Amino acid sequence: MDEIAVVEQALRRAAPHMLMSVVEEALRTYYGAREVELRLADYGLRSLQLVGSNPHTVQPLPISSSPQGRAFGSQEPYVTETATAVAAHLPVTIRGDRMGVLTVTAPKDHDIVRQLPELQHICEALGHEILVAERDTDLYVLARRAARLTLAAEMQWQLLPGRSCARPEFSLGAHLEPAYAIFGDNYDWSASADHLTLTVTNGMGEGIEAALLTNLAINALRNARRAGLGLVDQAALADQAVYAQYRGSAYVSALLLRFDLTTGEVEAVDAGSPRLWRLRERTVEPVSFEAQLPLGMFEETAYVAERFTVRPGDRLLFGSDGVYDAPSPDGESYGERALARALTSTRLLPPAQVPGAVLRQLAEYHGDTPLEDDALVVCLDWRGRKDAGERVPRETAEV
Repeated sequence: MDEIAVVEQALRRAAPHMLMSVVEEALRTYYGAREVELRLADYGLRSLQLVGSNPHTVQPLPISSSPQGRAFGSQEPYVTETATAVAAHLPVTIRGDRMGVLTVTAPKDHDIVRQLPELQHICEALGHEILVAERDTDLYVLARRAARLTLAAEMQWQLLPGRSCARPEFSLGAHLEPAYAIFGDNYDWSASADHLTLTVTNGMGEGIEAALLTNLAINALRNARRAGLGLVDQAALADQAVYAQYRGSAYVSALLLRFDLTTGEVEAVDAGSPRLWRLRERTVEPVSFEAQLPLGMFEETAYVAERFTVRPGDRLLFGSDGVYDAPSPDGESYGERALARALTSTRLLPPAQVPGAVLRQLAEYHGDTPLEDDALVVCLDWRGRKDAGERVPRETAEV
């Protein structure tokens, strides 16, 4: 454990672009490593890209069919051997957000399995420092790119909180397609000691115009939330901000939710929202709300909150119009029946993997032609607090 403390201190002192040099030197010195490499998941969650000084000069590894991809998918260390070497592939994940995989290769006679717990500690320390370092260097952002982002996609990815998040009470996962050309869809979340706030948004339009619109709405919602305003007032402030800028010529569909982490009570504001489905004990059903106007469509819209309750074991799936309305070659919308089947078939996957799996099934359902709209999927698994008992708050209705 003394070695771990030394590595953590060295990482904190290192320049942002030198983190891997520090880790490589430490693993060679203290753990007998012969080779060390870090690969980060690309924006499309299809490949693992090598972190290095010359991005895209080394072939990426597919997540679906590589040892590193197996460690990334299972979120467990995976050990491989050759005639002369043994390699440990370790997931780099921070608070549920899956970043990539660190591979440590040592001579064949090295007992790397015994060192796995310590190596996992080092992966966690490295992940934390990468998050801090990204404020000051593009190295790790560049490593995530399998292709060039459009400007609209660049704006949207910089706006997102992450791709997954986990706490004892819940786990979240989200994904956007087309990952390198997204423009209007977005999601945001923030957790405090007692509440989780989740928003799913879809700005109208295409390209830069849609990205600018969504950026305005998300930052208005954040500004209101960070000022301590309730969910209804958050919607009202964002509505006013969007209307003041566009005077009703452009607007944002949004679903705002605030979860009580103790009771499972959910406050919801549906502003022309993306759709919500619930998987409860193998039964999939839509969760419907009273339709209210999108943010910015009219001046000073008055919003009303609704309430429902989630139970431990519930899975919620949020999908944008690009998911629900995507047609099959026969013209049937994906949300009519296929989405429920997809939610059922992915019930054993962790939330971080569900959005990608659903979007892959959507692509197969839609056929060869590209989707006509952005596609966003967010998955939430609810566990609640163990000390909450069976208490259900008053004035709470099941939806």
